[in-house]
Formats: sequence, C-alpha cells, structure tokens
Amino acid sequence: MTSRRRGATSILAAALVATGLAACGSQGSNQEDRSDVGVQLFQWTWDSIATECTDVLGPAGFDWVLTSPPQEHVLGEEWWTSYQPVSYQVESRLGTRDEFAAMVSTCADAGVDVIADAVINHMSGKDGEGVGWAGSAYSHYDYPGLYTESDFHQCGLTPNNDISDYKNAEQVQTCELVNLADLDTSSERVREQIAAYLDDLLELGVAGFRIDAAKHIPTADVAAIVADLPEGTRVLQEVIGASGEPILPQDYAANGQVFDFMFARNLTMNAKNGLLGDVLDLGKAATGLEADEAVVFVDNHDTERNSDTLNYRNPTYSLAMIALLAGPYGTPVILSGYDFPVLEPGMGPLQDSDGAVLPASCPQSVGPDVEREDGEWVCQHRWQAVTGMVSWRITAGEAEVTDRVEADGVLAFTRGEAVVLLNGTPEPVEFTYPTSLEPGEYCDVITGGIDGEACTGETVVVDGEVTVTVPALGAVAFHTGERL
Repeated sequence: MTSRRRGATSILAAALVATGLAACGSQGSNQEDRSDVGVQLFQWTWDSIATECTDVLGPAGFDWVLTSPPQEHVLGEEWWTSYQPVSYQVESRLGTRDEFAAMVSTCADAGVDVIADAVINHMSGKDGEGVGWAGSAYSHYDYPGLYTESDFHQCGLTPNNDISDYKNAEQVQTCELVNLADLDTSSERVREQIAAYLDDLLELGVAGFRIDAAKHIPTADVAAIVADLPEGTRVLQEVIGASGEPILPQDYAANGQVFDFMFARNLTMNAKNGLLGDVLDLGKAATGLEADEAVVFVDNHDTERNSDTLNYRNPTYSLAMIALLAGPYGTPVILSGYDFPVLEPGMGPLQDSDGAVLPASCPQSVGPDVEREDGEWVCQHRWQAVTGMVSWRITAGEAEVTDRVEADGVLAFTRGEAVVLLNGTPEPVEFTYPTSLEPGEYCDVITGGIDGEACTGETVVVDGEVTVTVPALGAVAFHTGERL
C-alpha cells in the first residue's frame, strides 16, 4: 500500500483538538511516516466514513479503512443482511454508488486508503423469491443477468447441502454456509462476474479488498480471482483457522494477507490472564503466518458477538488493543462498531423508516468506561489509548523489541524511540524502567498528547530511567514524537 501521509503538524493538531482528540505529536508525522494501522468502520455509511477520514482518521495517522460490503443485498434490519448479496450494484443501505465514490476520493485526499469488504463466496440465503435493496428480483439460485442455478455448488454431501463437518475440506468449500447459495468459483463464468465486480470497485478508487469467507473458497480459486488485479492491489483474506482443521490460514498467504484469528484468540486468553509477555511472543510459531502475512486484531464484527474474542464490554479490552498496537507482529486493524444487546447480537445499526442506516455519530465522550445505549456508536478508533498508540507506532516504525523487562505483572519494552509499559494486574503498579531515550518530559499518549506546550494527559519524566504508576489493566506509553 502506498502511504499518502498527512500535512503540517499544526493542521494535525487543530484537526484532532477540534474532534476532541489529543494532538499526535508536536514533532508530528511527515509524508513518509506511516502506522500501517487500519480501522474497520463496521456499518458506517459512506458519507460518515468520508467525514471521519477527513476529521479523524487521516490526522490521527490511520493508513486505511475497511468498509462494510458495498453491493446490493437482501432486505432486513439485521447487520448480516449486508453479507447476503443479490447483485453487484454498488447500492446499499449504507449509501449510493455516487456516495461510495465520493467517500473513496475524500479518504484518499486525507491520506487514507479504502479497503472494500468483498462478498464473493456466495449470494443470498433466502429459499424463496425476493427483491433486493436496489430493486433487483432474485431467488436462492437465480440472479437475473448474473447467475443461474448451474453457477452454484450442490455438494450432495449432507442432507440439506449445508456444512456440518469443518474437518472435511470438501464440505467446507463446496457445501453451503448456513444456507447461503455457494458460488462455484472454479467456473470461468463465475470468476468473470466476480472479476467484473472487483474491477468496478477499483474503478471507483478502492485500494483493495477483504475477501469475505475466503476459507470457503479453494485457495486456487482465490488465486485465479486475484491474479488479474492491478499490481499493488491489497488483498486481505478471511480464513478462520481452528485446531485440527485441514484448511490452514497459511495456505492462502500466497494470495495476499490473511486475518489471523488464532492470534486474536491467544491475545484474548493471555490478556484475560495477565500474561502480557506471552502476548508479545505470539507470532508465526503460534499461528503459522509470517509477520508481513498476518492481519491482526482484537475483535471483528463476528467475534465481538460470538465470544470468540474480547469485545468492548471486557475490562481487558483496552489493554489488549494497546498490546496489539505496540507489538511488531502483523498489520493491526481496530474494529469500530455500535453497541448491541447481549441477547440480540444480530441487531443492526440504527435505521430510518425506509431501512437506510443513519449517519454514524460518535458521542462527545468516548472510551471503555462510557455508558452507551443500544445502537449508539462505540467509536473505538477515537479512544485516546488507540489514537495515542497509533502515534506511538508511527514513531516505533519497523524497530524490533529491545530492553524487555517483566516484573510484578508489568511488561515493559522499547521499539526504536518508543517505550510502553503494560500492567496485566487488577491493581496499579509503581514501576521503574531504565531507558536510553533522551532526558526530558514526554506525554503519556495513553492519557493524552501534546497541545501547545503541555500534555493533555499525564507527563512522564525521563532521566536515564522512568518511574511511573502503571494503571490497573492499563498502560503508560511515550515516544520522541510526543516530547515536550
């Protein structure tokens, strides 16, 4: 991905202060700086994403944004309707084709690439006839002008053609995932239709794609689909690895980056148990993916609902995001969604009387301890700990971990000119850490950055070492980009 980094520091500071965020460093980021951090703005409208790119994502140093699927889908209030295509028109309850194109252009101007969620494994899961968001008529195996029954798998391996055994690779890749009409991606005709859709999105300016349900598409078929994409197109594949299953995430690495679900599960377990050193040690040995092959995350739109990982309700969630952004393994992406009832995980975002999603609106106060109502946007990407660690990561760059110290439940380490101390215990810990950073006063980016000549949060004094109180299940982080 080509980085188009932000402008002058004064503009950066003004933009972040205007949105209630601390500035990202008095010495700022330049055109070559990059965090390579993405944010999944789940179920955000195109207009809302455009505004967020300009006001927050670009100034804060995010490199890319992952959208929800842009194609026409089945009708319904639930969030998962976006993952049941009925055509490849770029018309959905999140906005029109023109709004999508304008969003991509606006984000590019802010230095933020757009990755579109591409649902190409299947079509709808409705058995009868229906009409999609943009008025397209369809039935389970008939999508006029696009697909007919011969374009779909009929696996014949289970009584209802649904996947029942995930240790059977043929079932996983030719049977239906919860009744979703499974496309025969080995067919040249099917591949041509998919390629035309991806080409259309590229014409609208997207930088790449998240291949939804890539695990359910043979890796050779994914390779054939992405082979003709322009050089530099970013490909992120959803391959949910699990112990004992024959389909492995690393099998897809030749096609592009792969979402590392094993990392997310291990991160959940270790963060809950305060084993922060183990979090730092996660990598290829645990997941099978090289660092540059893996897209790492704390949670996504599925796992925040199925308890496979932490979510915004867990007390160690913020600490896990800090650890994610501090570590050198993988390309991080932060989920930013909306509050949903525990007993109604399928609840969609707030919608108007016609079913169109209402514009996203972050509350004035955001963070892990803020109380929210059902449907209110959580806005994790605006949490100070997250924006602070994005600036920290820009300074850390590609530096490896050095000066690692573990004691009293605290993990402290340095990457380049950036230092972080993480406390996995339920009590504050006073901790002294030797550091070679230049003596002076630094801002703790977990609590606030520089505004003018002062820190908006806590100040850290460095003089050959640093002594700080690391909050319970929290962190202290500082770097040379936030030095007074």
